[in-house]
Amino acid sequence: MGAKEYDVLVIGGGPAGYMAAIKAARLGARTALAEKDELGGTCLNRGCIPAKTLLKTAELIHEIAGAAGRGITIADPRVSVDMPAVIKGKNRVVKRLTSGVASLLASNGVELLRGEGRLLAPGRIAVAGLGEAVAKKLILAGGSQAAKLPIPGLELPGVLTSTDILDIEETPPRLAIIGGGVIGVEMAMIFQSFGSKVSIVEALPRILPFMDAEAAALIHKTLQSRGAEIYTGTGLSRIEQKGGGLSLVLTDGKSLPANKALVSIGRTGDLSCLGDLAVRTEKGKVLVDDCMETSVPGIFAPGDINGKKMLAHAAFKMAEIAAENAVAPDRQGMKKADLRFVPSVVYSFPEAAAVGLTQEEAEREGPVLAGKFPLAANGRALAAGDAGGFVKVLADKKYGAILGVHIVGPGAAEIINEAAALMSMEITVHELAGIVHGHPTVSEALMEAAADCLGQCLHLPPKKRAE
Repeated sequence: MGAKEYDVLVIGGGPAGYMAAIKAARLGARTALAEKDELGGTCLNRGCIPAKTLLKTAELIHEIAGAAGRGITIADPRVSVDMPAVIKGKNRVVKRLTSGVASLLASNGVELLRGEGRLLAPGRIAVAGLGEAVAKKLILAGGSQAAKLPIPGLELPGVLTSTDILDIEETPPRLAIIGGGVIGVEMAMIFQSFGSKVSIVEALPRILPFMDAEAAALIHKTLQSRGAEIYTGTGLSRIEQKGGGLSLVLTDGKSLPANKALVSIGRTGDLSCLGDLAVRTEKGKVLVDDCMETSVPGIFAPGDINGKKMLAHAAFKMAEIAAENAVAPDRQGMKKADLRFVPSVVYSFPEAAAVGLTQEEAEREGPVLAGKFPLAANGRALAAGDAGGFVKVLADKKYGAILGVHIVGPGAAEIINEAAALMSMEITVHELAGIVHGHPTVSEALMEAAADCLGQCLHLPPKKRAE
């Protein structure tokens, strides 16, 4: 029997893969998706959703600890965490969402090929256990995998990946985290609340190095205030077994004791779907143009596999563009993915979110207006007892174009979407400063920060500005 034939074949069932398959099918293409594991990819199974479920549990513990300050008396304020029950609850959420993806694919007429897909040639793939399949266009959505370090001791029992820690059924008394990026910070927040003594080791000069420096500094300060030890500008030499636990030997000679160690140094593209086909790659990423097409015509690669923006919501957008271009009748009809205004979020508490350029990046491009509104002056944040953050707006000094927005505080993950929407519509800081926001809300701090860019914020003392 010959190979099955389709209009579009997708490899990978994560955010980029399932979204591309659904979009292609809705555009009328006969579509199939090959997936070797659970649908939903890293985001639903081993990343975004499981982590946020644990974070909500951690937030509840954090809020209980602060209940007395709001006049709530708890007879026995001691809190314990039943980790097996926590993990069971997390798994329920994951199962519901992955089942939902399967239903979406089926309802859109996408054929699901259960097996690992690998490229054989342009327009042809092999699916483990099912044989070969051919298509007019291919979409590679292999996603990403945890990056690895060539450091002795990473194979020791008790050294965890970001996947392992989401299924841990005990709270380690001491948890060492290697890497101070998003995963490391979020896991630090979670396990601090669960009762672990947390240490973070970051080789770069600061944690969250991709974020605005002020935002990263505030998260750093928050972690330390809750008892975390943070070592920046410090590498890891090796991990040793010691006294029934682990000892992390740092590049400065210091040794950190730990019961468990989490390796969270970022992610790299999973290129296993490429097979032997000569698709151009660089530094663990599949190279694509703005249309999401690879160096091989007719093969597209949206999502983490191309390394442009390793975020699920960016993958959704890239996938839609890839699918539209895969069914486009000619190259003249192909669309480009605009990823300039993709927001990013650290789901710490307080949350930190950003879109556009950091202040350092913006100032390298030319004169900048910078406005900042502290949440200590925001009524809703004060009423909620969560007023330690700020909203910062950066704008081009000449024309007022909004270049970046940075938020630390309650609701940052939601408010940043307003900023992203306004930036994508090319709203200027002058216009944002005049948009009426509800009061009292945390989001009105965005308007106030825009006004501060212009020296017009009435809820802050007047200040002199350099011309």
